[in-house]
This record gives sequence, structure tokens and C-alpha cells, in this order.
Amino acid sequence: MSDVRAGQPAEPSDLVDVAALVTAYYTLDPDPTEPAQQVAFGTSGHRGSSLDAAFNEAHILATTQAICEYRAAQGVDGPLFLGRDTHALSEPAWASALEVLAANDVTVLVDAADRYTPTPAVSHAILRANRGKNGGRADGIVVTPSHNPPRDGGFKYNPPHGGPADSDATKAIADRANELLRAGLDGVRRIPFARARAAASAYDFTGTYVEDLPSVLDLDAVRAAGVRIGADPLGGASVDYWGAIAERHRLDLTVVNPLVDPTWRFMTLDWDGKIRMDCSSPSAMASLIGKRADYAIATGNDADADRHGIVTPDGGLMNPNAFLAVAISHLFSSRPEWGAQTAVGKTLVSSSLIDRVVAGLGRRLVEVPVGFKWFVPGLLDGSVGFGGEESAGASFLRRDGGVWTTDKDGMLLALLAAEIQAVTGRSPSQLHGELTERYGESAYARVDAPATREQKAALAKLSPEAVTATELAGEPIVAKLTRAPGNDAPIGGLKVVTENAWFAARPSGTEDVYKIYAESFAGPDHLARVQEEARAVVTAALAG
Repeated sequence: MSDVRAGQPAEPSDLVDVAALVTAYYTLDPDPTEPAQQVAFGTSGHRGSSLDAAFNEAHILATTQAICEYRAAQGVDGPLFLGRDTHALSEPAWASALEVLAANDVTVLVDAADRYTPTPAVSHAILRANRGKNGGRADGIVVTPSHNPPRDGGFKYNPPHGGPADSDATKAIADRANELLRAGLDGVRRIPFARARAAASAYDFTGTYVEDLPSVLDLDAVRAAGVRIGADPLGGASVDYWGAIAERHRLDLTVVNPLVDPTWRFMTLDWDGKIRMDCSSPSAMASLIGKRADYAIATGNDADADRHGIVTPDGGLMNPNAFLAVAISHLFSSRPEWGAQTAVGKTLVSSSLIDRVVAGLGRRLVEVPVGFKWFVPGLLDGSVGFGGEESAGASFLRRDGGVWTTDKDGMLLALLAAEIQAVTGRSPSQLHGELTERYGESAYARVDAPATREQKAALAKLSPEAVTATELAGEPIVAKLTRAPGNDAPIGGLKVVTENAWFAARPSGTEDVYKIYAESFAGPDHLARVQEEARAVVTAALAG
């Protein structure tokens, strides 16, 4: 149920007290026996708020020491790229991390302008540093909770492959960090910030990333067509990048809102009445949607710029699944140097329109569990040309088929929308309409259903045999999946498929609910029936 103020401008009572937030970072000590106050890596690192004793100095000191020990054990002895976004807790955590990294004799590369660093710029830097190298491999840390509210902090590690750390790495790092917390930080090495900052080296994240963009996008076409672009950083780390992109590549690009404010007072409230920099949310993007007539392509990014939101004059804010389908159709029709065997990657909760588009292109589909880390191997070796997920995160290969980033790149996808407009003369919304005329129009939604901790654990471990139903919403069930077809990895839940519909159920990592993703090519009423029967299927499977 949406909040009555969703899409309305934030008011003073909605704003976080930044001074209290930063003070709590330094003064609250987490209880290492309390699960909610331990280090816990989700799909994108450790996140929490200092006000809840879930993201405090002790967490960052312990986690950074654990990363130092992990990278040493893995033989990673090159530089570490350290970036941060614009959340209030990001700079204090960045400083804490730097103190530990320097004390452990890690060569740290920080932004040359002492500014903000998007996640994709860190991934790009890691891959560039490691190109053709066997020894002295680089890795990175990005201090960001992504699109989370202003009260949160986040901390994520990217190993030498440049993408999100896999679950083996994050488990080892979290276990060691919690061990250090229980030991009162005995074992954490640290030097004063002034010495640590003096020991760090400068790296031009912005210039290096921006200069390299023509290797992955046809910016000549965008410039020649005069595509008018409005880019809204939503107060995040891409703020300097958009101006640099416009200047370096001579694009008709306006930075819609160049303000950075850790309260995010200029945002409109998300669906639940919270400030959240979710560029796939119509409520959070209401201001930019209101300016859609001013630009051929308007785009938004979340705070670390790993997600994209695409706004067109004719279609408004595009559903992430819709734009992914358009992007795939365009890329695999306009990148002749990508090999015929180059596959398309999607998460198994993304729209089946993508499946139909990929089949129409004659390409192989690689369907993986939720989480961008599953696309890393394919993007790295060029066997997967595009990897995208339903939450508006994606990346793709350079024009010559080489790797660009192995983490999500919201700026790249935003610029791709401009390339599509320039090359085709049609908006991404129009092209989506053409795809649905050819492949069918679907209704897609995600809803939550209540579940106890025990039920969530059981759901994560279900076997296909636990599902006894043979029909879903009037259609025969053709697949019952608990492992992803693309890589046979456990999906941590269940997916049930019919010819014209599917649902997937996955336990929430933070709330007492499970998430039901569902889609139907037979209309909204059929989707509602799929959602209703999905609950019954899951309940029966858990009871059995």
C-alpha cells in the first residue's frame, strides 16, 4: 500500500539529522551478540544505519581488516581502488577504511579530486589496472548503500574480477569481521587519518572513465543527432561525471539537478513515504518525470550510479524490464564485432519478454539467480554480451567484444538510451511498443507475503518435488525450478512456469516476508490469479 505522500516533495520532518547520524557512527558500539548489529553482507555488501548500531566505526574497522586479510590470503597484492558515494555516513566510513588499509601496507588509490566515485567507475578502474596482468592484481571497495535512505551506510568489496564479491568471499570477510568485533577489535591495525591520507595515491576516476566511453557506445551518433539529454544524478556520485561527459564528448546534455545534500531534501518521497534514491520508482523520480517534455531522453541514477532510470516524452518512466528488452534488441542488432555465440544474461525474476526477444534474435539465454555477481564470469570472458536484472541494473561489452565493467553501470545504460534514440530515430518507449506488438504484452508485479523465519529458511531450501500442483492459473505447469537454468546455481527459492505466465518466490533477507515476482502475458486479471495461486502453491510446498 502506497503512502499518501508518495511522489510529493520531502518536508523538513522527513529529513535525517546528519549531525546525529555521524555522531552515532563514532559513539555507538555494536553488540556483537545481537544479529542485527553484526556485519552481514547481502547481495551488495554490508548495509545499515549508525542510529541502529548496524553501521558504525567498529563495523568498518573490522570489515576493512577482514578484507586486508582476505586479499592477502588470495594473493592480491596490487593497489586497492577506494571510492565513496554521497551518503552522510560514506565519508566517515571511507576515512576509517583508509586508516586500516594504510596500516596494513595496502597501496590505496583515491579520487584525484577528492570527490565521489560511482560503483561502475571503480569496476572500470580495477579491470583497466588488471588488463593483461598475472601479478600485482588490483581490487576495490565502494562505500555506498546504493539507493537506500539517507540514514543508511553501505560497504562493498569488489575483487580483482571487478564485480561484486561472491558469497564465498563475503562469508569469509563477514565471519572474520564479526570475530574481530567479538574480540573488541583486537587484531585490527590502524594508523591516524592524516598519515593514511598522505600515503594514498591519486587516481583520475572521472577522466579515465569518461575518456573511454566511445569504446562502448556510439557517442558520435548521439552528438550528430543532437539528442537532448537531461541527466539527474539524484544527488549521487554521478554528479561530476555527467558534466564531464557533456563537455568531453560535446553532447547536448543538461545536468538536471547538480545539488549534493546528505539529507536529500530535494527528493520526492518513494512509495512508502521514505526518501529513497530509487531511479526505477515513479514516486522517487516524480520531479524528473515532470520535466520529460524538455528532453528527448531523461535519465536518473541512484546514489552510486549502478542503476538507471529512463524517461521518455512519450512513455514517462520506463519499467526496468521494458528498457532491458529494448537494450538487448538494439545491442545485439548493432554490435557486429560481438561473436555469434555471445549470449544474453538475465536474472530469473526478469520479464519473459526478454526470453522472447532473445529467441527472436537467435541468441542463447543465460538465466541466473538474483544478484549481479552471477554475470561476472560471462562479462569478463566476453561469452555474455549483456547482463541485466529486474531492479534496473545492467552492463554490457565494449563494441569490440571486450569487457567494460563487471558491475552494474547506470550511466552506461542511460547513455545507451540516447544512442538508441540517435541511431533508430525512435524513443526506447516506442521500440518497446514494437516489441510487445511482436512478442506480446505482459503484466508484471512484485508483491510480498508474510512468512516466519522458519518458513523463509524452508523456502530457500525447497526441492522441485515439493511442488505437487500441476496447473497454475488455468495453464499446465511446464517447469518447477529451484536452480537457475543458466548456471545450475541454487536460486534460494522457487520458480514455477507455464506457457504464458510464471511466478518466483524468494525469502526476504531483512523482513518477515517472502517476495512473489509474477508475470502474465494474458493480462492483469490473469496476473492477479497467478499471484493468488502462487501463495497457495508455496504454502502447500512448505506444509509438505
